[in-house]
Amino acid sequence: MALDTRSRKKVCNLCVDNVEEIDFADVGRMRRYLTDRGKILPRRITGTCSTHQRRLAHRIKTARQAGLIPYVIVN
Repeated sequence: MALDTRSRKKVCNLCVDNVEEIDFADVGRMRRYLTDRGKILPRRITGTCSTHQRRLAHRIKTARQAGLIPYVIVN
């Protein structure tokens, strides 16, 4: 009896929520795509599509410049 070791393909949460524009002031949504150190998580971990990943990275960088998200979180 062989087990199926293939995992399901991750689905982009932004496509499911039908998000067209990502607001840089929506810090709660962006925190889900950051590590505890403040780094942007890659697509292979979050499951976002390439279009949304590029837009998300740009909006996170904009939020950092606006002072809403810190560049580095030091423990």
